[in-house]
Amino acid sequence: MKLRTLRILSTALLALTLAGCGEKSGAGKKLKLAFVSNNAATFWTIARSGCEAAEKELGNVEVDFRIPSTGGAAEQQQILDDLLAKGVDGIAVSPIDPANQTAFLNKIAEQTLLICHDSDAPDSKRVCYIGTDNFAAGVEAGKLIKQALPDGGKIMVFVGATDAENAKQRFGGIKKELEGSKVEVIDVRTDDTDTVRAQKNAEDTLVKYPDVACLVGLYNYNGPAILNAVRSAGKQGKVKIVCFDENDETLEGVASGDIYGTVVQQPFEFGKQAITQMAKRLGGDQTALSGGKQIIPTRSLKKDDVAAFKADLKKVLGK
Repeated sequence: MKLRTLRILSTALLALTLAGCGEKSGAGKKLKLAFVSNNAATFWTIARSGCEAAEKELGNVEVDFRIPSTGGAAEQQQILDDLLAKGVDGIAVSPIDPANQTAFLNKIAEQTLLICHDSDAPDSKRVCYIGTDNFAAGVEAGKLIKQALPDGGKIMVFVGATDAENAKQRFGGIKKELEGSKVEVIDVRTDDTDTVRAQKNAEDTLVKYPDVACLVGLYNYNGPAILNAVRSAGKQGKVKIVCFDENDETLEGVASGDIYGTVVQQPFEFGKQAITQMAKRLGGDQTALSGGKQIIPTRSLKKDDVAAFKADLKKVLGK
């Protein structure tokens, strides 16, 4: 009887020990989260810093940061397939062609936590969008254009692809703000996120439309591409430039007065909030990523704003 009792106690003690080991092992397991951009622009360097900040603060996540080198939807989908094969717990992606990627994104969402950042896929089964209100950002760009051209004039718009949700919304916001003004939109030129082609588009526009008054770039690399084209043509100050984001060359151009203004986003927060909120959601916090959208505000910069902005950016990046 005593021997049987000892065996029962030993078995129970072993079970408790194993359970304790299991809990410890579970607690030590890190979440595998991925952040996927839509191109290789330097804009994403800041977003990566945000991901790394969240990774460090949380301590229980590993971030796989991916950049499609070609800026093509097919390459982005290959990246997403690869991440699924590796068994990631969550993916934050900026869809390159949301309309045609919706069915594919839905398959991703069936297998892992999926959110969008920077550019949304509103018709997909993504849980949430984190990023800029791109229509509102377009309105801000429209205001800069009207300030740059108080008497009106012709403008040309440049972007990687018109299919991307962020491009459509930014251009929509610009057109809305320009309604009733004397500003005329000639057309939109696309470059498939090819920086060489982006500059060539701007150069061709300056030749074909000698009366163009302002060149407008919707993507991060468009600002420097336009700036190079305008400087090569010797038309600084004569042709105004309005663009997006805080590319170093763009900020230099704004500070020098060669770029009238830029609408900057907060890519650091894109990365930090995407990783942080996915980790919270996967940890059981159902308030995280609720509501379908988490909007991160933009800021318009002109010449006198650059120094303060750069100082703020250095603080955020820990430089």
